[in-house]
Amino acid sequence: TSANVYAVSSKIEPFYKGGKVQISKDEKYIFCTCGSRVNVLEISTGKIVHSVEHDDQEDITSFALSCDDELLVTASRALLLKQWDWRQAECTRSWRAIHTVPVASMTFDSTSTLLATGGCDGTIKLWDVVKQYCTHNLKGSSGVVHLVQFHPDISRLQLFSSSLDCGIRMWDLRSSQCVCVLQSHYSTVTSLSFSSDGGTMVSSGRDKICTVWNLKGRKAERTVPVYEAVESVVVLPQNKTFFEIGVTSKDLHFITAGSKGVLRVWEASTARCVYTQTLTAVSEEEEEEKDDDPRSLMYLLHMPASSRLATVTAEHNILLYQLPGLTTQQQFVGYNDEVLDVKFVGKDDSHIVVATNSCQLKVFELLTNSCQILYGHTDTVLSLDVFKKGFLFASCAKDRSVRVWQMDSDSGQVHCVAQGSSHTNAVGTISCSRLKVSFVVSGSQDCTVKVWDLPADLSTTEADIHQLTPRATEKAHDKDVNSVAVSPNDKLLASGSQDRTAKLWSLAGEGNVGLLGVFRGHRRGVWAVCFSPVDQVLATSSADGTTKLWSLQDFSCLKTFEGHDASVLKVVFVSRGTQLLTSGSDGLVKLWTIKTNECVKTLDAHQDKVWGLHGSRKDDKMVTGSADSNIAVWLDVTDVELAEEQAKQEDQILKQQELSNLLHEKKYLKALGLAISLDQPHTVLTVIKAIRQVEDSSELLEKTLLKLRLDQKESLLRYCVVWNTNARNCQDAQAVLQVLLTHVPPEELLQYQGARAHLEGLIPYTERHMQRIGRLLQASMFLNYMWQKMRVTVVVFWWCLLPHSILISAQDKPGVLPHFSFLNEALTDNDLQG
Repeated sequence: TSANVYAVSSKIEPFYKGGKVQISKDEKYIFCTCGSRVNVLEISTGKIVHSVEHDDQEDITSFALSCDDELLVTASRALLLKQWDWRQAECTRSWRAIHTVPVASMTFDSTSTLLATGGCDGTIKLWDVVKQYCTHNLKGSSGVVHLVQFHPDISRLQLFSSSLDCGIRMWDLRSSQCVCVLQSHYSTVTSLSFSSDGGTMVSSGRDKICTVWNLKGRKAERTVPVYEAVESVVVLPQNKTFFEIGVTSKDLHFITAGSKGVLRVWEASTARCVYTQTLTAVSEEEEEEKDDDPRSLMYLLHMPASSRLATVTAEHNILLYQLPGLTTQQQFVGYNDEVLDVKFVGKDDSHIVVATNSCQLKVFELLTNSCQILYGHTDTVLSLDVFKKGFLFASCAKDRSVRVWQMDSDSGQVHCVAQGSSHTNAVGTISCSRLKVSFVVSGSQDCTVKVWDLPADLSTTEADIHQLTPRATEKAHDKDVNSVAVSPNDKLLASGSQDRTAKLWSLAGEGNVGLLGVFRGHRRGVWAVCFSPVDQVLATSSADGTTKLWSLQDFSCLKTFEGHDASVLKVVFVSRGTQLLTSGSDGLVKLWTIKTNECVKTLDAHQDKVWGLHGSRKDDKMVTGSADSNIAVWLDVTDVELAEEQAKQEDQILKQQELSNLLHEKKYLKALGLAISLDQPHTVLTVIKAIRQVEDSSELLEKTLLKLRLDQKESLLRYCVVWNTNARNCQDAQAVLQVLLTHVPPEELLQYQGARAHLEGLIPYTERHMQRIGRLLQASMFLNYMWQKMRVTVVVFWWCLLPHSILISAQDKPGVLPHFSFLNEALTDNDLQG
């Protein structure tokens, strides 16, 4: 059947765009900043379960979650501190930060009563969040205080801070004095970590060293050169064994995370690196460019209860590792940037593979939003396509290469199995063979199309992947090739280009691809081409805002679909080739019925260009990806909605029948309740009219209405406003109002939902009805007066005409005089005095 209704079943949205990340004490939630919001990510599901946002839309500069997971405090550029009940997303209190410039760092002590805030003005304030006042104002730091941390043993009442002078200040909170400045680093101090006994502290810095401090003697015990800018350091618990990561002694060991993007374990006493994490192999060229490596780590967080580590990368990805082996457990993508393409992969389309504005591919498991990050391309990945069974897919990138990836059907792990690079410019589009896994076709900005044959056996070791060479290369267009598509029988190839044409090629012959014909008619570049799965038809979409269907026999244009306000970027066939889905630069996705040329649905879920559009193999869902960095999975709910609508109609018919029966049986209370539940004002009015036609209607109406529930009375008052607008029904409305106003106290009446608005709506129409009835009464009084005068005149006239003998004889004949009784009634002594 044709699809008519799609509904968003799940969304992958940006939840972290840089800044602080904190994990709750119970290790169930990750808190992270995203502009003016702090988002709360549930680790088990990968879903955003709570979000708090400053109503002034100002960016949040820092936040802190208390150690008991109860309080969340945020600081914004507006110099306000807000305290939140984060589970309800409710601000419970806000106060001025007193800092003259924004707050750069904040932290709670282990008792969750003291909050320290470090400002960009070089001051540190301490707040008692229970008694709600500022307890300390610590001055003396130079420049931005970017790091504040309490000593874990609160009985020491010590606070550590660091600012632009690269020293670590130790504050005694009893005297509010800086007792010493620990000098060792020559660049920004990025983090502090304490040993379990609280006697040793390790500091990390961007000067590529870590320093081990003896807090009792307040001096540096050892400086450990780590040869990378270190962003975070975590001291490993000394009461646990970590043989897998090189910990063989009881000495102090710590883990560093920094610009190289790998976790390393160091022995403090010898300054030796005892373990280095291995990442996916990277090329030599990539090794050189380490300064802006997207893999570089910004944060390292210890989760002691579950013995895990969390790292945050420069690309806003959050990775969870299980100790002691440092095995990857979960990966979350905080920010996708611009989504350039998206495809369903895996068994029953359980995953999606996403190309973002990055050289990495991301494979999301739809059930948990957990993600695998695939390394291999060295420049932005531009396009994707999937082979028939869904476990093999291909990608192409600006690095002029194509790659083929395989997903393990059991574990869901993906690895690269083949690669080829012989294009001379960015490869912008790729298409896979349809019948079997035999070849891929790529189209490039070098204006050529290449056909790459795949080896029969794609199984590889990780180090050794198949190198592909093109079977055929064809200069296909005069400008960039934007799209290529392989026909369902693998014999034809279509290409669409910036030169405003689409072309049809033969793949049947060995060696070269042969041109069969050209589709001309678009006024701007062609963005996408797609073969129909059932007919000999090609669909093309263009920057001229139209989508066209072409005959493969004579290359003529069969139909044109117009409706998008801007470029149509993608087109796919759905509903077994009877409908089209298109996505555009206007952020809209449109569903078209081919037979009628009609746009049956417009789906609006994106704020920017929708580059990615793909239908599932079962034709029951689709996925869209946009430049607004949102990915939406849509379900075809046409059948569900149809079934719901039919069930609704059947239910309505049964209830209508029941209502008729109740009215027939004069069970007015039940009838009224049923009519109100149907939410049909006209049906309710029918019941009210039926009650008012009964003897003692006023009493029955009163008795019936007062037995109704509060919500039913609310509905009745709402209906009265509607009935009262019509002169024909106003008396019924007024009868109901009389009962409600007489018997329901005004205080209760005003508690009804929208009562004030309803009563205000009643007044003007009621006044109009009163004026109308007043005029009617005046007219009827005049008529009555006239009638009275006329009756007297007519009766006297008739009395005088009757012969006296008739009247005498009528007295003797029973049954005759009653014929003249109207005269007797009409005449009184007063009337006949004249």
